[in-house]
Amino acid sequence: MCELFAVSSQHRVSLTYSLNEFARHGGLSHLNKSGWGMSFQQNSDTLLIKEAKPAFDSPWVRFVAEQETSSHCILAHVRYATTGDAVYEDTHPFKREAWGTAHVFAHNGDLHRFHDALSLTNSHFQPLGQTDSEHAFCYLMEQLVPVWQKGMPSLEERLQKIGATADCLRTLGSSNFIYSDGDALFIHADLRRYDDTGVFGPRRSPALHYIERRNLHVDGLKLRPSENRESRTLIFASVPLTDDDWQPLPRGSLLAIKGGGIAARLDLGPGDWQE
Repeated sequence: MCELFAVSSQHRVSLTYSLNEFARHGGLSHLNKSGWGMSFQQNSDTLLIKEAKPAFDSPWVRFVAEQETSSHCILAHVRYATTGDAVYEDTHPFKREAWGTAHVFAHNGDLHRFHDALSLTNSHFQPLGQTDSEHAFCYLMEQLVPVWQKGMPSLEERLQKIGATADCLRTLGSSNFIYSDGDALFIHADLRRYDDTGVFGPRRSPALHYIERRNLHVDGLKLRPSENRESRTLIFASVPLTDDDWQPLPRGSLLAIKGGGIAARLDLGPGDWQE
C-alpha cells in the first residue's frame, strides 16, 4: 500500500536518515515499487522531485539526502499503483498553482466510482493522469474556490471545506491524505492496508502515526535544523519509521498543522464506508 510522510517544523529542517528509511519502504522492504516523490516548500512555491521508479535505489533520493534540502514543510510519498500506471503523471505528490501559492497533495487509499461521485465538469482543475488520488485533489481544489476567491481564507474556513471533502471521499473508500496550501499542512487519517509478509491485509486503523520533537535529536531520524537552535517539529508517517514513541491518529482525524504544532483539528468520526 502507498505510504505517506510529512514534516512540519517551526524553522527549516533538512532530512537525511528519515528519507533513506522512508525510501526503503519504496520497494526494498515493502511492495511500493510504482514511484516516489518529495515536496520541499520554498516560501509560496515548492521544490517537487518525483519519478515513476522504486525509491530505494534511486540516485535522486541519494541526491536529496546528500544535498540536505531544507524546508519547514516536507511531504513525501511512495506508491503502489492500484489506479493508473507507473508513469510520472500518476506519481505523487501532485502540485497545482492557485491563488498565488503552490498547493501539494498526496493520497493513500482506494476510491470507487470516483469519476461519477466527484464531478469535475466545468472545473478549472483537471487531472493530468489517471489516478483516483489526483482526481480527488482536483475535486478538493474546486471545493476550495469559494473561500479563496478574496485572498487567503481563515484556517477555520479552510478546515471546514477540507473536512467536508474528506467526508465525501470516505464514502467512496479508504482515504488518507496530506495536503499543503503553502500556509498550513493538513493531515487526514482513515483506513489503510498493511503489508504483512508480502501480502496486503484488510483495511484497518490506524493509518497514520506522528511524533513530536522540539530538539530534533531523535534516534534514527536525522532531522537537522538549518539554523543552530531548537525547533518544534511534527513528523507524520503511515507506519512508524523508528522504535520511538509514535502516536496513532484515530480514524476520521483531520489536523491543521502550522510551524510544527497542531493549530486546529476536526473529528469526522469513523465514517460509514466498510470494506
